[in-house]
Amino acid sequence: MRKAKVIINDDKLQVSSEILRALAHPLRMKILEFIDEHETINVNKIYNTLKLEQSITSQHLRILRSAGLVETVRDGKFIHYKVDYSKLSNAVKAIGAFLSIPKR
Repeated sequence: MRKAKVIINDDKLQVSSEILRALAHPLRMKILEFIDEHETINVNKIYNTLKLEQSITSQHLRILRSAGLVETVRDGKFIHYKVDYSKLSNAVKAIGAFLSIPKR
C-alpha cells in the first residue's frame, strides 16, 4: 500500500502553531472569555476586574493579538480589545477536524 504524500505549508504551520500556543494557556482563555462577555473592553478593566498585574495582562494580550485572536481599537489613551470571532471559529473548526480523523 502506498502512503499519501503530505505537503506542509510552512507559513500556515507557523500561523497555526501561534494560534494553538495562544489558546493553550488557561489565563489567556480566561481573558478571551472576559472580553467575549463584554464585546469590547479596555485593558485597565481587564486587569482590574480579573485582579491581574498590568504587565502580565499586557503580555498575554500581546500573544493573543499576535495570534490574531483579538483586535484593538484606540480611543484616546485607551486601547479596547475585542475577540476576532472569525479567526477563533476557524481555529475551533480546524481542531475539530483534526480530532475527528479516524485513528488506525
